[in-house]
Amino acid sequence: MKTNNPAGRGFLFVVLGAALWGTDSLFRYWLAFQMPAPRLVFLEHLVLVLITLPFILRGREALRSFTRSDWVSAAVIGIGPSALATILFTKAFTYGDPTTPVLLQKIQPLVAVIGATLLLKEKILPRFGFFLAAAVTGAYLVAFKDPTAVSISALVPALLAVGAASLWGLGTVLGRRLAPKVPFETMTGLRFLFGLPAAGVIMTVLGEAASPFALTSREALGVLLLALFPGLFALMVYYRGLQATPASAATIGELAYPVTATAINYFVYDTVLSPTQWVGAALLVGTISVMNFLARSRDFSQVGVVAQQPAEA
Repeated sequence: MKTNNPAGRGFLFVVLGAALWGTDSLFRYWLAFQMPAPRLVFLEHLVLVLITLPFILRGREALRSFTRSDWVSAAVIGIGPSALATILFTKAFTYGDPTTPVLLQKIQPLVAVIGATLLLKEKILPRFGFFLAAAVTGAYLVAFKDPTAVSISALVPALLAVGAASLWGLGTVLGRRLAPKVPFETMTGLRFLFGLPAAGVIMTVLGEAASPFALTSREALGVLLLALFPGLFALMVYYRGLQATPASAATIGELAYPVTATAINYFVYDTVLSPTQWVGAALLVGTISVMNFLARSRDFSQVGVVAQQPAEA
């Protein structure tokens, strides 16, 4: 039996990338109270474009093969999932609870699975429903201390999170469509390149473009670390994995995010976990681990996904 195939390695990279996203609250939660969300996202993208521009130039040969629809997909990824979704996500933090934005991971798999079925022609087998249900249930339990009593005060951040989740789910599908066509580091750079002007336009339209570079040294360091760790490093690992992972399976792997985020909130922000949150974390870890084992030992058909595009190493 094979234990080292591209599908399994790809899924593991997706999980690792999502786990790195979970470090986001270490930097974004504090910064969200220091400056408007559009300004923070604009500065974050500016740093990322400057860093990844060499990767884009290095991949220009692959970019020459892009069709018009490929460029549209790349632009949508930058404008929606990269810029607008991150602004919504950052704004959700300003409502005080660093765990609440984790709600976004509850709805993202549903959007991604629907999109992968319609746009990528991925065939979803009945057994995939078990993994999807287990993962979404686990994410829901992690998101709320008392899953039976979601307060009205959580409605606004929840809506912001759901909006971000929908856009990120779309980004998973479109990213999977482009991943086999371009090096993963170039795909990462393209996301930021299209996201930068979008963030700039949103910042200007909302009247928050005055003195965008007026930062304290602590704020500047925070923006740099935010851009590097949950931004650049996480997405490069993620797109490396997405080259060999169907979008429907990848969106389950992305649920490693709430596990990491909740752990950080517990140890750093003294957010005490309820018993149901511990159950949810265990359910998520178990689901992801089983999927990774099956994908590494066989292929993604074992978890209920048959991709039209073959997995690539």
